[in-house]
Amino acid sequence: MRKLCIFAVSCSAAMLLSVLLLPEGVLPGLGAVCALMGGGAFLMKSRRGLRLRLVCLGLALGFLWTAGFQARTLVPARRLDGARGVYTALITGLPRTTRYGVAVDAELDTGDGKRLGAVLYAGEEYSFLRPGDRVSGEMTPRLANVSGGEETDYFYTKSIFLTLNAKKDFKITSPEGVSLRFWPVLWSARLKELITSAFPAEVAHLVTGLVTGDKSGLDTGTYTALQRSGLAHTVAVSGLHVSFLAGFSIRLMGRNRRRTAACTILLMALFAGVAGYTPSVLRAAFLQSMLMLAPLLGREDDKPTSLSAALLLILLQNPYAGAGIGLQLSFAAAAGIHCCSGRLFRTWTDRLPSGRTGLRGMLAHLLRTIAAGLSATVGALVFTVPLTALYFGSLSLVSPLANLLALWAAALTFAGGLGSALLGLLHSGLAAFLGKVFALPAGYVLWVAGKLSALPFASVRLENVYLRGWLLLVYLILLSALLLRKKGKPRPILPACACVCALCAALVCTAAEERMYPLTVSVLDVGQGQSVAFASRGRTALVDCGGNSRRDPGDVAADYFQSTGHRRLDLLVLTHFHADHAGGVPELLERMEVGILAVPDVEPEDPLRREILALAEEKGTEIVFLRENGTASLGAASLRLYRPLGDGGANEEGLSVLCTLDDFDVLITGDMNMAVEKRLVKYGDLPDIELLLAGHHGSRYAVSPELLSAVRPEYAAVSVGYNSYGQPDAGTLERLAAAGCDIYRTDWMGRITFRVR
Repeated sequence: MRKLCIFAVSCSAAMLLSVLLLPEGVLPGLGAVCALMGGGAFLMKSRRGLRLRLVCLGLALGFLWTAGFQARTLVPARRLDGARGVYTALITGLPRTTRYGVAVDAELDTGDGKRLGAVLYAGEEYSFLRPGDRVSGEMTPRLANVSGGEETDYFYTKSIFLTLNAKKDFKITSPEGVSLRFWPVLWSARLKELITSAFPAEVAHLVTGLVTGDKSGLDTGTYTALQRSGLAHTVAVSGLHVSFLAGFSIRLMGRNRRRTAACTILLMALFAGVAGYTPSVLRAAFLQSMLMLAPLLGREDDKPTSLSAALLLILLQNPYAGAGIGLQLSFAAAAGIHCCSGRLFRTWTDRLPSGRTGLRGMLAHLLRTIAAGLSATVGALVFTVPLTALYFGSLSLVSPLANLLALWAAALTFAGGLGSALLGLLHSGLAAFLGKVFALPAGYVLWVAGKLSALPFASVRLENVYLRGWLLLVYLILLSALLLRKKGKPRPILPACACVCALCAALVCTAAEERMYPLTVSVLDVGQGQSVAFASRGRTALVDCGGNSRRDPGDVAADYFQSTGHRRLDLLVLTHFHADHAGGVPELLERMEVGILAVPDVEPEDPLRREILALAEEKGTEIVFLRENGTASLGAASLRLYRPLGDGGANEEGLSVLCTLDDFDVLITGDMNMAVEKRLVKYGDLPDIELLLAGHHGSRYAVSPELLSAVRPEYAAVSVGYNSYGQPDAGTLERLAAAGCDIYRTDWMGRITFRVR
C-alpha cells in the first residue's frame, strides 16, 4: 500500500485548499478537527483504519502547516504594509531591467530577527547591486498582493510578500566574499554570458532560454511563435531539460550504476540552482533522483508516490507555490505522461518487429522513437489542456506535430548550449566554433515554430461556445472510450476520428458565424488601449492596435482575425502613434498580411511611427497619409476617415473613423479632446449613430455634451484597462448614461462584439 502517497496527497490537498479557497481564520480549527479524527482512527485496526489515519493526519498537517506559514509571513507583511521607516534589505538576486529602472529580489529585515521575501524597485543607478549586498534607508513597504490593479498570489508563489521602492540615496554595504547560498545566482549569470558570447545573436536568446529558463531576452514575436506552436515549454526549465541532462550524464558516466547515480543527482542539484530552484525544476530533479536511487536502494520506483512526495516537499517550503500556474502545469504534465504515455506507446508500437537488423530494424527503431515522442506529448496534454484553457483561454492545435519535429533539435541545442558555455571557460574560440555548429538545430527550432505558428488555426482562442463545446466533447469521448473499452487491444481510431471531425465542425461554425452577419464590430480587450476590429462579407479592417494587456495587442488582434479564418487584414487605420493605440502594430505586421495602412502625417520624428512605417514598407503594405477626408469600402459597409482637425499634440492631431452599414453607424474619435470633437461635429456632417467608442478611454476631457447631442448614440463602448489616470471618468459615464446610452466596458466584460443584421 502506498502509505507515503496517501499521506502526501492528503497533506498537499489541504495546503492547496488553504491557499486557493479557504479563509485563513478557519485553518487552525480544521487542522485540530482532522487531528482528532486521525487520533480516533487509531481505534480501527483494519487496513481501512490505516488509510483513514493517514488521510486525517495528512490533512491536519496541511492545514496547520499553512496556518503557521501565514503567521510567519503574511501577518508580519501586513503589519509592515504602508509603515514608512528606515529598513535594511539583503539583496538575494541580480537586478532586472524594468520600464522605470531595475527590480531585484531581496529579503527585508523585519526588526525581530526575521526576514521576508521582497522585490526592491530602484533607478538604473542601482544596477550594480549584487547578491549579498545590504541596502539601508528610508522605505515604505507595500504588500505584494496586487498586480495590474487586481489582487493576485503571483508574488506569494515566489515567496515574495512585500515590494520596496528606493527613491532616495541608500547606504549600501557589500560583503568581502559571496555567501555559498548565492553561488547558483552568479553561476547562472555567468552561464548566460558565456552562451551569449558563443552563439550567434539570432539564436543566443533561445539557447539561453533552453538552458537556463530565462526567456526575458526573447523578442515578443519569437516567444509568441513558440507559444502558438506549443514549444514554449522548451524555454521554461522543467522535466524535459532535466531528462536531457540525466540522459547525457548517464551516457558519459558509463555502466557503473552507483557512480552514475551519484554524479547525475549532484549534477541535477547544481542545475536546479542555476535555473533558480523553480518549482518545476525541483519537481523534475526530485523525480529523476528517485528514479535513479530506487534500484540502488532495492526499491521499485513508484511514480505516484514520487510525484506526490515531490509536491509535498515543494509545498512545505511555500504552500502558496501551489497557486502558481507553472507548478500546476508541470505536475499536470507529469501526471498525464505517467497515466497515458506508456499505454499510448504500447498501443502504437505493439505490431512493430523487435530485434531485427538492417533496413527494417532501422525503420522500426525510427517509428518507435517517433511514437515515444508523440505519446509523451499527447500524455502531457491530457491534463494540461484544461488548465491552459482556464488560465490562458487558448489551445495550440499543432503542438503534437511541433514537438515531434523539434524536440530532438531542442535536446541537441540544450547539450550544445551547456557544452559551449563550459568550453568557453577554457577557450572562447573553440566555444564560438561549437556555438556555430549548434546554432543549426537552434535555428531549426525557430524555423519550425515560425512556420507552424503562421498557420491560420495553429492556436485557437477558446472564447466561443463552439470551441469550448468541442473541448468538452473531446474529454467526454475519451472518458467514454475508457469506460466502455472491451478487453483486448484498444481501438483508438474511432475516438480520434470523432475528435478531429468535431474540431473541424467547431472551426467551420466559428468562421461561418462571423460571415452570417453583414457587419461585425468587436472592441478587443487590450487593457488600457484601443483596438477595434471590423468584418463585413469577407473583408476586414482594424482601427488602432495598442494597449497594456499581458498579451501583445498585435497578438490579440491577429488571434481574433485568424480564429475566424482571416489570414489578411485589408485595412489598418491608426488614429495616432501613441503606444496605447499603435504599440501592437509591429507584432501584427509580423503575423498578418496588411493591405493598406492609413495614418495621420504628424510627428515625423516619433520613434514608434518610424518603426511602424519601416516595417510596413518592408512587408509590402501600402501606406496612405491621410491629409484630407477619405472613404474606403468594407464588404457591405463603408468607412469614412476624417483628417486631423486639431493641433497641439498627437491626441488632437489624430484621425477619426465612421463606419456605416445601412442605418447602423459606428464612430471612433481616438483620443481627441472636447474642443476637437466640436470641430468634428461642425465639419464632419455626422449622422445619428448607434455605437460610440468613448473618446480617450472615457477621459474627463472627451465625450462632450455637444458630440452626444449631435450624434445621439444608443450604445457606448469604453476601451479601458487598469490605469492610474482615473479612466473612465465618473462624469463621462454620467453624461453617457444621461444621453440614453447602454454602456459597455472592456475592463469588466472583456471583448465586446456587436453583430449587425
